[in-house]
Amino acid sequence: MIISPPFLPAAGATSSSADVPDPTVDQFELAHGTYPIAFDRRWHTGVHLMPGTQNERVRAIADGEVVAYRVAQQAIDGGEGTLDSNTGFVLLKHTTETADGRLITFYSLYMHLLELDGYAGVGIQINSLPEFLRTPTPAEGQSGGGKKVYRKDVLGLPGRCHGQRHMHFEIFMLPGNFNAYFAGTQLGNMQPATPTRKDCWGHIYYIIPAGRTFLAKPAGTDTHNKLSGVAITPLHGGSNDGYALYVETWFHHGNKYTNTWKVNQDGSQSLLTPQPVKEAGYEYDMFERATKLYKPCPSDGYDLLRFGQILADDESLPEDGRNLWMRVTYAAGREGYLDILQGNVIKLSDADFPFFKGWQKISESNPLFSDDGMCDIDELKQIVDHVAVPHVDAKEYVDEDALVIYIKGDEVIRTKFKGFICEAPTEWDSSHNESRYSRLNASDGFYGKQSQSNPSGYSDFLALLTKFQFWDKTGLPQGKLWFFHPLQFIRHFRKCGWLSQGELAQVYAESNYAHVGKTGAEYKDRYRLSINKVFRKYGLNKPVRMSHFFGQSAIESYYMMVVRECSVAIGHAISTNHISIMPEIGGYLRSPPAPAAAVAYFNMYEGNTSLGNTDAGDGVKFRGRGFKQLTGRYNYSQYWEFRGWSVGGPYNHQWFTHLVNGHYLTGPVIDNPESAGNDAFTCVDTGGFFWARYRVARAADAGVNETASNAVASIVNHYDHQSPPLRWREAQNAFKVLGE
Repeated sequence: MIISPPFLPAAGATSSSADVPDPTVDQFELAHGTYPIAFDRRWHTGVHLMPGTQNERVRAIADGEVVAYRVAQQAIDGGEGTLDSNTGFVLLKHTTETADGRLITFYSLYMHLLELDGYAGVGIQINSLPEFLRTPTPAEGQSGGGKKVYRKDVLGLPGRCHGQRHMHFEIFMLPGNFNAYFAGTQLGNMQPATPTRKDCWGHIYYIIPAGRTFLAKPAGTDTHNKLSGVAITPLHGGSNDGYALYVETWFHHGNKYTNTWKVNQDGSQSLLTPQPVKEAGYEYDMFERATKLYKPCPSDGYDLLRFGQILADDESLPEDGRNLWMRVTYAAGREGYLDILQGNVIKLSDADFPFFKGWQKISESNPLFSDDGMCDIDELKQIVDHVAVPHVDAKEYVDEDALVIYIKGDEVIRTKFKGFICEAPTEWDSSHNESRYSRLNASDGFYGKQSQSNPSGYSDFLALLTKFQFWDKTGLPQGKLWFFHPLQFIRHFRKCGWLSQGELAQVYAESNYAHVGKTGAEYKDRYRLSINKVFRKYGLNKPVRMSHFFGQSAIESYYMMVVRECSVAIGHAISTNHISIMPEIGGYLRSPPAPAAAVAYFNMYEGNTSLGNTDAGDGVKFRGRGFKQLTGRYNYSQYWEFRGWSVGGPYNHQWFTHLVNGHYLTGPVIDNPESAGNDAFTCVDTGGFFWARYRVARAADAGVNETASNAVASIVNHYDHQSPPLRWREAQNAFKVLGE
């Protein structure tokens, strides 16, 4: 799922964290458009956004299709006798993925888009808009007809409502879509359990029960403070007697960060780590750590170090070889080590929407909203569980004023609102206006209390609201929807990084496949799920790292078409053998076996001891395979050992270096080396293995720039001095699709 804010960062700007949108987007949120409650105590299921620059384009947040839209030639009268309000809008439907088999469908609305006549006044040409947004529609709007849009496509400019420049922005889900997706999460579960499914992404969380013993050093640490050769920092022994802990971990730029909260008797939380505990270089060194701590299967151990659990489909690490000693702050100023695989520690991730991270389901039947559809201030204070700073004026306020005073300027409250997922009716459906809003005109309602000063206030409100409404053009059912704070929704799902079929289809131009008589889908669809699993495993599922990986793979595996080295021209091999898809048969690329002349191409690898090719026939047997073209018996044996596959006994480097009577020791047994090209996951995973083994992320994290691309290229293939410009070009192209 690739998603971004409706306003993109300024050219050249980058996010402060790989996990969140550019922080300046939050600054665009206006106080008069608070989610999820309006100033008059009605539901307000979106936010009002206004960027600092006048001509900032509104952009689609994800790939999708147009459900309905309205383009206005002119603004309308907002009630003050001037053309100060905009009815233009675009409603998009998005269907994408967050994990294998985990589809999610949601909608995004961009309301109060600038009228066409207003473009001349800001110096922007109408033809900068998509063609369907260049001409006015009927005043009531029209169906989108399934028109396609792509993430970052321009949808217009922010307009006005009552003269205030802003865009109303919201994200919602239909009840069926909501239930289908969130039934597979822990949302609303106050006693979560470790999920059995493999949908795991974002930050990792641990619920540590009370009464656990923390050690100063992990069990098995030697007198030199080494655990299986891994350096250990001595900490403090102790216990969390009387209270549970919530622990959060994540990685950024190679470092590991950990936060811990103490769970108090009343269920509240006290932060024990004023600053996240940083373990410098932990992620960059994780491959080495896994190979030392989890020798029977370092690949499974790598999962444990990143996720706290094994996500591999074919896990093989023995149960008696599983432990995970993690340093945890268990009391103020005290850290110790705990094996979090023992003692009923619950393991979650952002995919679970854990309640202790602020996620709450709020239905309209919740006491927060009384039967009249108006927010109950006292109930709101109980749910938010926060006492706002009292207003200096002690006079008694009406409910509307009390709401504004309670919310406006109080960052704690507004932060808590971001976790509310609200079931509510849409304000854009005109069919129930009178029954829904009549409470506003009661004697104690917002407009009823203005009956003398503003006698037509309620009727004017309904008349103007009707001009904005459009639900009958959407084809969507009436009834309640599920709404999210839209910026929080974007921030949260940006952590996922799982590429849908449509998103991966945009990486690598289709022209790369046409000239060999193929389509990109023939290759991308074969590898997509494996790419996503590998990206998640090795922390590649961030735009910068993904872009570098695709930039290198464009050359190493020729846009996913060549995953095994061949002796003939690439175009001919693809067009005649389809070598990326067809299995390797008969010892070469097809059956019957290829002629000896073709196999002779690999004689250059025969006897190449730097590659570990010590036996006759090793040249062709261990030719380049996989996305990174794993080459040579030595590299194959390293990968086989990493996956926990038997190589004929404990790994012995002397297999490739020690001669006895002119012969090398009997080398590792590599059964079925062709699986590195035939099996889709192994094919991609060899590239992830290389990425982790040689700390490629350290070079990639320098950003999407030519210097970083060249540094990555020098690690991936330091013998190739011709292709770095091509690798850099492909990394740039990938980032245009994947980056902000």
